Amino acid sequence: MELNNVKDVRDGSAVTSVDVLIAGAGPTGLALAIDLARRGVSALVVERQDHLSRGARGNGLQPRTQEVYEDLGVLPAIQAAGGAYPPVALWEDGRITDTHVMIERVDPTPAAPHSNALMVPQWRNIEVLHERLWELDGSVLFGTELTAFEQDADAVRSRLALSDGTVRTVTSRYLVAADGGRSTVRRALGIGMSGPALAAGAAVLADIRVDGLDRDHWHRWTRPDGGFAMMLPLPHTDLFQTMTSVSEDAPDTSPEAVRALIAARTHIAPEQIRDIVWTSLFRPRAGMAERFRAGRVFLAGDAAHIHSPAGGQGLNTSVQDTYNLGWKLGQVLRHGAPDALLDTYETERRPIAARILDTSTRLHESRSMRRGRDLHQLDIGYPDSPLTSELRTDVPEDALRAGDRAPDAPCHTAGGKPFRLFEALRGPQFTVLVLGDAELPPLDGELVHTYRVGGQAPDLVDTDGHIRDAYGDGPAVFLIRPDGYLTLAAPAEEAAAHLDAALAPYVGGALGRVAG
Repeated sequence: MELNNVKDVRDGSAVTSVDVLIAGAGPTGLALAIDLARRGVSALVVERQDHLSRGARGNGLQPRTQEVYEDLGVLPAIQAAGGAYPPVALWEDGRITDTHVMIERVDPTPAAPHSNALMVPQWRNIEVLHERLWELDGSVLFGTELTAFEQDADAVRSRLALSDGTVRTVTSRYLVAADGGRSTVRRALGIGMSGPALAAGAAVLADIRVDGLDRDHWHRWTRPDGGFAMMLPLPHTDLFQTMTSVSEDAPDTSPEAVRALIAARTHIAPEQIRDIVWTSLFRPRAGMAERFRAGRVFLAGDAAHIHSPAGGQGLNTSVQDTYNLGWKLGQVLRHGAPDALLDTYETERRPIAARILDTSTRLHESRSMRRGRDLHQLDIGYPDSPLTSELRTDVPEDALRAGDRAPDAPCHTAGGKPFRLFEALRGPQFTVLVLGDAELPPLDGELVHTYRVGGQAPDLVDTDGHIRDAYGDGPAVFLIRPDGYLTLAAPAEEAAAHLDAALAPYVGGALGRVAG
């Protein structure tokens, strides 16, 4: 099948075939499209709305997601748009009676430089991702709904309904459903979703402009019957995100009704609410799809798992789904890896989604307002993955192991320039990190970047011992996947025997055959 290159048609309107079709232009779909674009994989994102999604919705970006965003090239813009969560102010009788810290602050370390949740309105998060995709010549086709599809052993043919009434068919090698919790794609596949039943309830979300309320606190009002209202000042805007509990089955979410609701639940007078720019009804749900893959179709983000917002895990888990899937699609489509590599997407991500679903559900039911390091997702790893090989013996119990996230570490180049290991990992390639001297097989220098620390000809100098603290004394060799996890840890003397074999499944053969 001959494929068009999306780069040649910026608006996607004339694309008839593509490597990957992505349904949904939220954070999940856009992050995947960015990752594929930098790998030279043609992708088209289709979005049924005629614009990017509005509303602050999920605001919290956990530290691990910030690391992903650093690799994707969007972190500086995200940091410029974000800020820290303020302390919570509790209101009674029109005055603040108490304050407390809800999001615990954690000091950064050399291994984890991004150590706190960053508050970024979801609409701004999406804008930044879309801008980055545009920089990479990627494409989103707005006002386009995927209404049906069929697949065979070679391709997926998707029926697209455009806002002007026309209908088109796009052929793709793979289809990724990033179309939300009510995913059209998941339902068409007949894949069920099940999960815990959350306590009944609903809340009205709104982004508003309001007078007479300070922007130094996350304001909260509570009622004897358990009802509540919250107002969070959104950084670098004049907006507050509000969440107000309601008891009605189908509450009115018109601006007038929302203004009256907020006034009834708080001490804020209706005339203080100058503008209501977006509203939505929220009902907590939780569940996980029975499968994340069906042939050439993959589920990602809310299409695969739905979380309570408690703990700020849903959006972050979704972005990391695509970070896991993106490099695997790249290896299959561009470097000859077998299609079976794509099976490990479900193998690795479904247990993670289940674990996080349990965490967010527990927090939802406990109504706990404390949020700590256990939600940062830095401890997520794949030790039991079929892609993981820990070949060292007598490794201390608390040491870094294959399957773990690769930590950062400040150091210097051999020429004395300050350097971070995250700079070495940035990009679509694999990375070999050698501690001490080791004989390596011939490696394709484009697909695999090698950094030696110490030994006779070092590339990096562990000036302050941060690499040693994170990775151990060595001698050892680590192979790091494009998504920043250790896929192989081996004794240095066995590197030549194991590296070539470890890389082979990712490129359909031994990399040593294409020496760089």
